[in-house]
Amino acid sequence: MNIVYINHYAGSPDLGMEFRPYYLGQEWLKSGHNITILAASYSHVRTKQPKLTDNKKTTKNLCGLKFIWYPTPNYHNNGLGRVKNIFSFLKQIWFDTNNIIKENKPDIVIASSTYPLDIWVAKHLAKKAKAKLVYEVHDLWPLSPIEIGGMSPKHPFIRLCQFAENYAYRHSDTVISILPNVHAHMKEHGLDLKKLHIIPNGIVGNDWQTENIDPISPHIREVIDHCRTENKIIVGYAGSLGKPNAMNYLIDAAKLLEKQNFHFLLVGSGLEKENLVKQANLLNLRNITFSDPIPKTQIPALLPLFDIAYIGWHKKPIYRFGISPNKLIDYMMAGCIVLHSVEAGNDIVTDANCGLSIPPESPKAIANGLLKLNKLSKEKKIELRNNGKKYISKNHTYNALSNKFLKAMIHHK
Repeated sequence: MNIVYINHYAGSPDLGMEFRPYYLGQEWLKSGHNITILAASYSHVRTKQPKLTDNKKTTKNLCGLKFIWYPTPNYHNNGLGRVKNIFSFLKQIWFDTNNIIKENKPDIVIASSTYPLDIWVAKHLAKKAKAKLVYEVHDLWPLSPIEIGGMSPKHPFIRLCQFAENYAYRHSDTVISILPNVHAHMKEHGLDLKKLHIIPNGIVGNDWQTENIDPISPHIREVIDHCRTENKIIVGYAGSLGKPNAMNYLIDAAKLLEKQNFHFLLVGSGLEKENLVKQANLLNLRNITFSDPIPKTQIPALLPLFDIAYIGWHKKPIYRFGISPNKLIDYMMAGCIVLHSVEAGNDIVTDANCGLSIPPESPKAIANGLLKLNKLSKEKKIELRNNGKKYISKNHTYNALSNKFLKAMIHHK
């Protein structure tokens, strides 16, 4: 089959996240399918952007996957610049539909850009190509910008997103959700639940084989070696530093623990990084290090060096639908002991028994949780680390998830 996968933010191990289209595509290639990924040239979640030819639409082959990059304007926050970026991407695909069909002859078109507005270009493309239409949900839009970003439900952009979400549920042949508890919401907005399949994020087993792992960057190795010399407990975070990640509470917890033997290592970038660095400086913290993002091939080498891995969330109603963060799955596959600051519809840290879950938005709870985990016996820590690995290996490999995804698309009637 020929699969056209529309994902505005699609990346690769070299470019950075989003990784899901790349990894699913790699698995589908093994089954003999042809994969074309349509993506924007600029995304705030990538660690680096693809190089275009003369700033025009550029086609590249990445490990067998055909990527078509459409030139889009840069942006620096979630304001008008990002909206312009979105509409630039969608407009170009709409007017490129005939070429896409001629060159790729799609049997399946997947709309998967986080925001729901790509459903119309995907429907346009699928209808002309007489292909099946699949809508993939990463986050529930427009609920996410309303409940996390504080946007008004009456905002014109939000109204447009709501119209698009409803349209997607009614007109797609298959709906895939990364989030597990979306059934009631989607039914309320017009989805026939027979179309719905839950397929979470995952890992690629080969990425965790020794021969595929690169050594960590020297500057991070230096920080870790220094911490080891001083017998510090390393509390690590590796991922985006944006508002949804609620990292300000971890920094406040670092202040509460500044007289304890903890060191906080934050590896990543994002729209909130500058503010977080300022916060740490205002608190005069000496027990925290910020590091730039590292290539994904270094992640399996970095994470096992964390004594405790941290991930946090805001206390928001949106998380009642569940969560499936890549970084948490990576933490668990690496055998990390996880401190999870969360209130959500699911919690795989608790399910797997690989750490401790605490209430969100509480520096005191974070500090107490770190102290509690650090006091565990060596045997208990080994048990928690092994529990996480086993859980991910059983439930979250892209080999199994891609087969489930493929069956959902092929067998829809």
